[in-house]
Amino acid sequence: MRDWKQQMDEARGLASIDLVLRRARLVNVFSGEVHMTDIGIDQGVFVGLGVFPEAKQTLDLDGKLVVPGLIDGHVHIESSLLCPEEFCSLLLSHGVTTAVVDPHEIANVMGSQGIRYILSAVRNLPFNAFVTLPSCVPATDMETSGARLDAHELREFLDNSQVIGLGEVMDYRGVLEGKPDMVEKLRLPVKFKDGHAPGMSPQDLNAYFIAGIHTDHECSTDAEARERLRRGFHVMLREGSVTKDLLNLLPAVTPENAGQCLFVTDDRHPDDLLQEGSIDHLVRMAIRAGQPPVRAIQMATLNAARALGLEKLGAVAPGYQADFVVLDDLADFTIREVYWQGRLMSTKGSRPRFPRHSTTGLTESVHLGDWHRDKLNVSGVSPTGAFQAQDSQLVQLKLDQDDVKVRVRVIGVQGHSVVTASLEGLLPCGDGLVQSDPVQGIAKIAVLERHHGSGRVGVGFVEGLGLSKGAIASTVAHDSHNLVVVGMTDEEMDLAVRTCADMGGGLCLVQGKEVLGKLPLPIAGLMTDKEPEEVAQLLKRMKRFARHLGMISDVDPFMTLAFLSLPVIPELKLTDCGLVDVNQGAFVNLVL
Repeated sequence: MRDWKQQMDEARGLASIDLVLRRARLVNVFSGEVHMTDIGIDQGVFVGLGVFPEAKQTLDLDGKLVVPGLIDGHVHIESSLLCPEEFCSLLLSHGVTTAVVDPHEIANVMGSQGIRYILSAVRNLPFNAFVTLPSCVPATDMETSGARLDAHELREFLDNSQVIGLGEVMDYRGVLEGKPDMVEKLRLPVKFKDGHAPGMSPQDLNAYFIAGIHTDHECSTDAEARERLRRGFHVMLREGSVTKDLLNLLPAVTPENAGQCLFVTDDRHPDDLLQEGSIDHLVRMAIRAGQPPVRAIQMATLNAARALGLEKLGAVAPGYQADFVVLDDLADFTIREVYWQGRLMSTKGSRPRFPRHSTTGLTESVHLGDWHRDKLNVSGVSPTGAFQAQDSQLVQLKLDQDDVKVRVRVIGVQGHSVVTASLEGLLPCGDGLVQSDPVQGIAKIAVLERHHGSGRVGVGFVEGLGLSKGAIASTVAHDSHNLVVVGMTDEEMDLAVRTCADMGGGLCLVQGKEVLGKLPLPIAGLMTDKEPEEVAQLLKRMKRFARHLGMISDVDPFMTLAFLSLPVIPELKLTDCGLVDVNQGAFVNLVL
């Protein structure tokens, strides 16, 4: 504990300190102004603003801007495909010094072991990584995850100072109905409970808030944001790689309510992080869209800290941790230098290098059991259209003739959104099977259970990807992260499945009998320890192949694919157990 009198003398400018920033133009997130001042720092903490005559080191900023270190209020490391060390290094290069990390994805694969891995990997990094405990593992009972976590298992992490919240509560029906397990999780003694309530009615939002859930990142319209703001929610304005909601939500932000708004990325691929950035990208977008620069910076710093209970973070002020970013100007928000606890971490986008934590026990995570291509078949239909569901929702139909067409439910992909439409399609039959139809742009989709070797497969159809040939597969498939594959022929889908399995998890594209591209993800089938630049180059190349296969430009091929199996986002999704009508919270028949 530092001497009280020494701290007072330092703050008053009467004692020597470690570092003083001379002639800084401070973006003051408390007063909402930009003003010239000197800034004192000692032992990684701001001692104050004003005059500090004695310092071991002086940095003359010559009028350059100083802003607090940026905060990402909700992000999944796993969605970057990077290991935690590379992810945090990349964020630092973009001025993000703090992130609230939800290890929901790896927990659905590896359970408590996955949470321990994330905590251990970030523990000693020069970066503020806080963790929320995954509240929904699995997200629903309509899919098969690699683990189940109840409140008792989450309690083992409560003594860890990095753990500050309960992760996004996707089981909103469990909240509203007072399910005992969910109630027990909501009673865990953490600083905040994170929300996840897309499409929830205004009346139900009342109950959701009373349950103690006071943030939400699932707004996609300004109307949804306003309903949450009116009830006291902290609204997370999200811009990810596929969920691009920020510009839709900014009209809801006013001078009166801006203090309740903060920025998050949620899910962002490494190529987007490298090319555009993280929270710094959202600040630039907001400024270009007309938000006053100081307000945009408040949403990226102080507002996030207040919403999430991050004490002494998010501002340049006496007693606050000395995390800050140096800029040349506010208009383009180009980052010059990044400091964490008063230590220079990045200059002009350079990345610090961190040692890697052990990944022992997190590899070889794809177990397909008795897999064979025939399980992709959607076979037959009688003249009356009758069908029979068999083998855990794998649809088997009896075909009497090949010239019939079958009316089926189709998952409708929408650009820059994880929300899908529930559509109908009339598909031809041939060789005793219901067929994909490239003319209509309808492809086959399958989700294969990969954790327990059950051999269970869910099969359906999807429209809106633009795929006209080949197949694409991934073991990143929210939230249970089974193996998802989309293709135009069973042969190509089978090759894609086997390629993912042989890699021990990852992403791949195939055409005919050729594997066009692949990215192994050996850490739980979700992440790699390769450097971001290498991963980004591989992804860029694979996205070009995806366009070659017909996928349209406003669809991120792998990020979009990953959300087609998420049964908590409307309207129609596919899991290993079958086709899910999310609005009803129930399985539905493929054939109408």
